[in-house]
Amino acid sequence: MELNNHFLDLKDSYLFSTVARKVREYQASHPGVKVYKLSIGDVTLPLAPVVIEAMHKAVDEMGKKETFRGYGPELGYDFLREKIQAYYKRLPVDLDLDEIIVSDGAKSDLGNILDIMSPNNKVLIPDPVYPAYVDVNIMAGRKIDTCAGNAENGFKPMPNDSYKADVIYICSPNNPTGAVYTKDELKAWVDYANKQNALIIFDAAYEAFVQDKSLPHSIFEIEGARTCALEICSFSKTAGFTGTRCGYTIVPKELKFNGISANALWNRRQSTKFNGTPYIIQRAAEAVFTDEGQKQIQANLEYYRENARIIKNALVEKGIYCVGGENSPYIWLKCPNGMKSWEFFDKLLNEKGVVGTPGAGFGENGEGFFRLTAFGDRETTIEAVKRITEIL
Repeated sequence: MELNNHFLDLKDSYLFSTVARKVREYQASHPGVKVYKLSIGDVTLPLAPVVIEAMHKAVDEMGKKETFRGYGPELGYDFLREKIQAYYKRLPVDLDLDEIIVSDGAKSDLGNILDIMSPNNKVLIPDPVYPAYVDVNIMAGRKIDTCAGNAENGFKPMPNDSYKADVIYICSPNNPTGAVYTKDELKAWVDYANKQNALIIFDAAYEAFVQDKSLPHSIFEIEGARTCALEICSFSKTAGFTGTRCGYTIVPKELKFNGISANALWNRRQSTKFNGTPYIIQRAAEAVFTDEGQKQIQANLEYYRENARIIKNALVEKGIYCVGGENSPYIWLKCPNGMKSWEFFDKLLNEKGVVGTPGAGFGENGEGFFRLTAFGDRETTIEAVKRITEIL
């Protein structure tokens, strides 16, 4: 018996675990002092009333013999997949129903999708980046190369012939930087992937924050994407499902490598290893796409967008370089006076009781930068911004 020793190659602590530990230590030494958190990207507003109503109705159904549901379809109920299909149609993106596979969230799919890929694949991941992209590939023992995001390219690295990748990760709007690729920029990545016979894993978890009509919500708005990309999305930030757990992955039928269908493999993987997202949760997700659901979640999204505007405007007024905030819930700022990321974190926490996320935790190119999130409540956001600008 041998355990997977690739786990030993991981960093000792997950980024957000380190942040949480430092906050606990601060609170232990400063009893009664309030901490203002603009760090972890968790939502703070409750689920929309229409979602709660749908959940209650579904719970009642589970208590009656004639409406009880046992095992559901592993790939998701048609009533939800049809709503997702119609949602994409407005972009406009046409999807077949069996190209949409419902899951318990984007994070699960980001890790599980590696099951259908060869362990020999070379992976290209932007830096800075959401740490899970790196960690799941380290766990699988894959070779990882990075493409640098920086102030010069607006934290939107572009393809070049020096990359020899089989799998490419793209997150737009980006976590942690808030940068959003244009259609032309995504087209360059799609063309590169098709040329290299590579796969793009496109993380669209924050697409609902895109307001600029010229910017894409989905990679499938780009010509050629259906032969080189799959898309992972979530209800977590769109509708506040961080604790409710529901997402989906879109795998086009045209996506084939060496004549093998990625859609068929993903369907087989999910059917074997996953029993499906609970019926109650899928009814809740369905309610998000009703007219009233869209109205209610847009109100919540606008609350977070206003938080983002408050944060970004304050930074701009102070002359601090920052990215994101307009079409993203994240604001990525340059630490003042040449400070390192964790140095700035400690200064904010110890002097002002404010918590953000050090950019160095997202990769080497994140050093010297800092992430703030718009997912806090309004009072916390306003006070935290006030305290941050006092230091700046």
